[in-house]
Parts: sequence; structure tokens; C-alpha cells
Amino acid sequence: MGVRQPLEGNNAVAEAMRQINPDVVAAYPITPSTEIVQTFAKFVADGLVDTNFVAVESEHSAMSACTAAAAAGGRVMNVTSANGLALMWEILYITASLRQPVVLTVVNRALSGNINIHCDHSDAMGARDAGWLQLFGEDAQEAYDNLFQAVAIAEREDVRLPVMSCLDGFLVSHSYELVEVEDDDALRDWVGPYKPRMPLLDINNPYTMGPLDLWDYYIEHKRSQWDAYPDAKQAVIEEGQRFGETFGRSYGLMECVELDDAELVVMAMGSTAGTCKDVVADLREQGVKAGLLKLRCFRPFPAPEIVEVLKGAKALAVLDRAASFGAATAPLFSETVSALYSHGVHAPALNIIYGLGGREIRPEDIVGVFDDLKAIAKSGQPSDPVKWIGVRE
Repeated sequence: MGVRQPLEGNNAVAEAMRQINPDVVAAYPITPSTEIVQTFAKFVADGLVDTNFVAVESEHSAMSACTAAAAAGGRVMNVTSANGLALMWEILYITASLRQPVVLTVVNRALSGNINIHCDHSDAMGARDAGWLQLFGEDAQEAYDNLFQAVAIAEREDVRLPVMSCLDGFLVSHSYELVEVEDDDALRDWVGPYKPRMPLLDINNPYTMGPLDLWDYYIEHKRSQWDAYPDAKQAVIEEGQRFGETFGRSYGLMECVELDDAELVVMAMGSTAGTCKDVVADLREQGVKAGLLKLRCFRPFPAPEIVEVLKGAKALAVLDRAASFGAATAPLFSETVSALYSHGVHAPALNIIYGLGGREIRPEDIVGVFDDLKAIAKSGQPSDPVKWIGVRE
């Protein structure tokens, strides 16, 4: 049994990193994830971990160092937010293409401009096609639990892909909650020792990594990378179940709240899902058949599983904490509706764009979304597929 402690989300992540005790952390601090780096650096200075902490001059260098350290045969972790993630852009693709199991905590923050340090999901959405797995935590407990699972998923022999563990900036990263902190030895036993595959420091078995790859082989290599993600999706399921069997908190691709008979459904990621749960509970008491689909795993995108739980909905609202400028709709909505359509499900759907730059979303805002869904269920189609909420007139 663990011990319940009041921890900020950032402190919970730093504590998880201490318990994992990675070989290398190369990081460059950026708000709102700075506290994780500072706290973990103190763990290193105090001798509580064996980690080689590399202080670099930029986030681009941080991910470069992490990728090289993973290729050399180390268990490697990193932390960033927003513009820092964007500066890693080039190396994110390289890390995934080289199948290096780096684990990156992303404390979600709006991208510039204008300069904003508060939460939205534009940073993670911008990196959604880089080949990384992406897990989203609702609260500090999930941010803590997700990090152990991220390591286990990334390092599986049938996966060997990098993983982003995401939590909402300030809303989770700087909010205190009671977190069940498990025993160090129990967690290290659960994660297990790192088993490198073809490390570059194995001088008796030299090989080439990352060579020039032109038209004659590049597409075959990309196809082989594509084929890794079904196994990765299964790994998310299996490691979430294994974690639950040991520590009593099970995880999967998503969490379904009152979806068995739900007619009006909202879909959300991150901390907003917690507010949605309260609203759904209140509406159920009023006799409204409301439900919530909380998506935990955005990459790999669990299209068939989403279709299965949404096929009975009379109206659906997908909440996006990001905008895709120049596109018809925002990222989560686009992928969800595409999945539904390609599987023959044509439920009327509304895209809600909210919370950019940390703008608060309140329970009454979500109640308003369910009111919109009631009207859409009657009419059969929203007048406009996209609605922005919380915007001053």
C-alpha cells in the first residue's frame, strides 16, 4: 500500500522520476514544467538517484542528448512545455524513427504568439504526427501513475517507441492534490531493469544508425514504423491492467462514464474531464442520459474502440483545447469524426474549442454544451460544426 501525500502535479512527476531512477535526464527548464527539472536536479545533487543530469543550452539540445543517450543504451527521460517542445521538433521525429524509448513529460502550455504560459493542448497537438505515443493525465495521481506506465510501454520489445506523458499546465502541474505514492522498491520491481537493444556502446557489435535513406528504402522504413503502433496500443492496455493488478489503479485507452445508455455525450482529454464527470453526475440526477468519454491515449488513436462506445449516441460534443488554424475543425474532433464516419457511424457532432491560453472552463459552460446537444439530437445536425466557448463578445 502506498502513502497518500499532498503533492503538486509537478512534484508528483519529479517523485516518480526519482523512483524510476533513469540513467540520463537531459533537460532545459521552461514554465510550467520548470519545477520538475529543479526538483529532480536536487535529487541528483543530494545523491538520491544515480542519474547523469545533463544541463543543456536549449530544448533542441536536450532532446538530441536524450536520443543519443538512448541509442547508447540508457534509460532516458526529459521534461518540457510549449515552445520548448516546438524547439525539439526536428529531433522528435528522429527519436521515434530510430525507435528509441525516451519518455518525455509534457506539461501542456499554449504556444506563442502572443506569449502565454498557461494551459492548452496546442503543444502536444503540434507533435501528434511525430511518431510518439501520447498519454494524457486528468490529475496529479494520473500524472504520477502514467509516468511508470510510459516507461514500461516504451521499453517493451514489441514497442520500442518514445512516449509523451502529458498533464495540464498550472491546472494540474501547480495544483496540490492527495497522491497515493507507492513504495520505491515495489515500483522499481514493477518497472524492472532496463534492457537495451543494440546499444551503440556495444563495440563488439557495431552497426550504423540514422544513415542517409533515399527513395530506394525510405518508404519501406516508414511502413515498418507504421506497423509498430497496433502493438503499442495493445501495450497501453496491458501495462495499464498490469499496473492496476499491482497497485489497485487500472488504466486503459479511455475512461467511459455513464456511456452504457448515454444519448448525449461529451468527449474530452486532461483536467477538463474531471469537471465533465461532475456535470454528468448532476445531469443524471435530473434524468438526462448524459455521458463522458475521457480519452487517455491520443496516440495511438484508438479509432475502433472509440466507435464502439459512441455508436449509440444521439449527439456528440468533442472538446478541443487546441485549434488547427486553416482546418475545418480542431484535431480531436477531426480524428474522432473521421473514425466514426469510416466505421459507418454518423452521429451528429459538435466541435467545442475552449480554454486556449488557460481560459477557465466552468461547470455551467459544460451544462451549456449539453443543452446544445439536446437541440442537436432533435434537429439532427448542428447549424455550425464548430463552436468556441468562453470567448468575450
